[in-house]
Amino acid sequence: MKITNVYAQSYRWPKDKPIQNGKHIFTHNELNLAVIETDEGITGYGTSYNVDYVDYLKPFLIGEDPLNVERLFEKMYVPKFLGRRSISTRSISALDIALWDIRSKAANMPLYKLLGGYRDSVPCYIAGGYYGEGKGIPELQAEMEEYMSWGVKNVKMKVGVLSLEEDARRVKAVREVIGDDVRLMVDANCAYRAYEALELSRMIEDYHPYWFEEPVMQDDYEGMKYFAEHSHIPLATGENEYTIYGFRDLIDQSHPQILNPDACSMGGITQYLKISAYAEAHNIALSPHGQQQVHVHLDCAVPGVIMAEFYPPQYDAKIYESFMNPLHFDPKTSTVSPNSTPGAGLDINYEFLKEYRIK
Repeated sequence: MKITNVYAQSYRWPKDKPIQNGKHIFTHNELNLAVIETDEGITGYGTSYNVDYVDYLKPFLIGEDPLNVERLFEKMYVPKFLGRRSISTRSISALDIALWDIRSKAANMPLYKLLGGYRDSVPCYIAGGYYGEGKGIPELQAEMEEYMSWGVKNVKMKVGVLSLEEDARRVKAVREVIGDDVRLMVDANCAYRAYEALELSRMIEDYHPYWFEEPVMQDDYEGMKYFAEHSHIPLATGENEYTIYGFRDLIDQSHPQILNPDACSMGGITQYLKISAYAEAHNIALSPHGQQQVHVHLDCAVPGVIMAEFYPPQYDAKIYESFMNPLHFDPKTSTVSPNSTPGAGLDINYEFLKEYRIK
């Protein structure tokens, strides 16, 4: 099998209502794809948050056997010429995922089976609790009440925009709604300095957060270590980390209890498998961040994943219509399952998406 063509596609549409986390406001959703075609009629799809370097990387892949993922990752990842921990690595991630999509299609099995098939479904949490215009504590509680009506057992909320006292009140209000038997995670998206994050953790520890995600800037390994050593709430981090070397340093220097790797950013599936093995050797739990359509396969493939991040249709119904084989969510068991169709689950519905294409 040989690669015959490589190209990028991007789609974008507005959110019904803008949402905000500890550092950023989001007005639109995007779907960015790397597409790899072969001489045997198998097409691979990969996704990332940026695919601007796909055209630059195309000559490294044309004529190659797409099954040789290790060889092709080494050809693409040359920091001397392309940069490291950057948007170029995100383009490599999308291409690597597309190669694994081809691999699993050639093997005629879903990606999670090809990668190990540790389980057929995985526990998930609802990624919600964002800030929004006109969204105060009553509206936040109403959002959580809706999730509870589904029967879910795990939810996440944002902190980092308001004062420590105000955010502590928001956490308290959510715990009052969800009760004591539902896991609650808080996520600051790198909004604090270490001493601020530690102060908030002490203000909310009585509400028993299951983890505190990204309390400080991603490169502040010392700040994360300080937080991990002094907070009673477990540290979760890693969604903005890159490659096995970045995760090695993050683990060795910061000592997180939970890692949130994102295969769409940090180097693709080839890197994810190595990072998951390194984490397992250190008995560190995994809860991958981001694009759930592909990550559900990774969540189900290897041991060590404790929960999948899940965005329900209420967050963006269009993303479900964008894929031909969407994942399955069971609210009563709080689990998600990958589709059993061969591949990584990223084959898209071109007819639906055509009006949103921007590249």
